[in-house]
Amino acid sequence: MLYWAVVFFLVAIIAGVLGFTGLAVATAEIAKILFFIFLVLFALSLLASLVTRTRPPTLP
Repeated sequence: MLYWAVVFFLVAIIAGVLGFTGLAVATAEIAKILFFIFLVLFALSLLASLVTRTRPPTLP
């Protein structure tokens, strides 16, 4: 899935250089959607790592 994010990012950059046409709008929307999906996945991963973190043993 990260591969497709990079592909859509590169397509968005090329479309932006060529001008804001219908292709640029479509790829920008896809890039926004992928950005928010990865942002949510990052937040869930961070939350899961904080919840399942093991505590170091205490010395007696």
